[in-house]
Amino acid sequence: MSDASTEALADAIELQTVRVVRAIAEHRTLTAAAAALGYSQPAVSQQLRRFEQRTGVALVERVGRGIRLTEAGRALARHAHAVATSLEAAAGELAALRGLRAGRVRLVAFPSASPSLVPRLIAALTASHPGVEVTYVEAEPPEAVAAVREDRADLAITFSYPGDRNDPHRESARGLEVRSYTHEPMRLVLPGDHPAAGSDVVSLAELGDEPWIAGCPRCRGHLLELCAEAGFSPRIAFETDNFVAVEGMVAQGLGVALLPALALAAAPGHPAVVTRPTDHGDERSLHLVTARGAERVPAIAAALAALAVLREGAATTIDGDV
Repeated sequence: MSDASTEALADAIELQTVRVVRAIAEHRTLTAAAAALGYSQPAVSQQLRRFEQRTGVALVERVGRGIRLTEAGRALARHAHAVATSLEAAAGELAALRGLRAGRVRLVAFPSASPSLVPRLIAALTASHPGVEVTYVEAEPPEAVAAVREDRADLAITFSYPGDRNDPHRESARGLEVRSYTHEPMRLVLPGDHPAAGSDVVSLAELGDEPWIAGCPRCRGHLLELCAEAGFSPRIAFETDNFVAVEGMVAQGLGVALLPALALAAAPGHPAVVTRPTDHGDERSLHLVTARGAERVPAIAAALAALAVLREGAATTIDGDV
């Protein structure tokens, strides 16, 4: 039989036909098969005739006053149980996913979200939907966006800075869904005895002669841009992505720093360090990145809903002075 003929027959085999043939094989008569399926006998006969008209293949033949499966009918019956069982299993799995008794969310987020926002999200999902599996990988925004595009992640929590020429949420996120989540203020980190520590807000221009402690390449680039706008080029003495280490260095008088509020909220807080807003109210934006239409997947929709709830609860942590 040619591939085209096989495909035509496959298209003609409806789920209802499979169920009818399985019932006939089990119950031996049309009447008993119809009763087992909850159909009338004429409806079962019509299903069989429709298949024969479409394919030219008879599934039953008359023997005296009864019927029996033809060779074709017996062949279909051999597969009917496996087909029906697989479909029933698929239906059960879909029902579980719809009811969030199962599912998976592959999460990726930037480092300063790891000790703060991410644990709260995972805990919220685990509490409300214990059947949903959550996995987590830490990555900076460009790598996180790429992970969603390459189907290595379902949901990315990312950030961007105003005016960032290499913002990964532009060209590299084309075709993906990028949702604005919230805005996170930046804070200057100063030694407690610094002359500017007594001010409510601090201008970067006041810190032009200070040594600076910079972070990741994107954060370092943003610092350079802000300092250039303030009229100076910062003298970067140290670089580390470890915000606890940044606080320790600042406490020892080794320099000053600019950190996002989430990083400071996750740090233990050094008694010899103070944090202050900048006079321009500098901030960065947080985003949620998914494939388009991902919100129709129940587990991902649950994660987005949980993040929406957490956004309100996180407002104090993100927006408040640390």
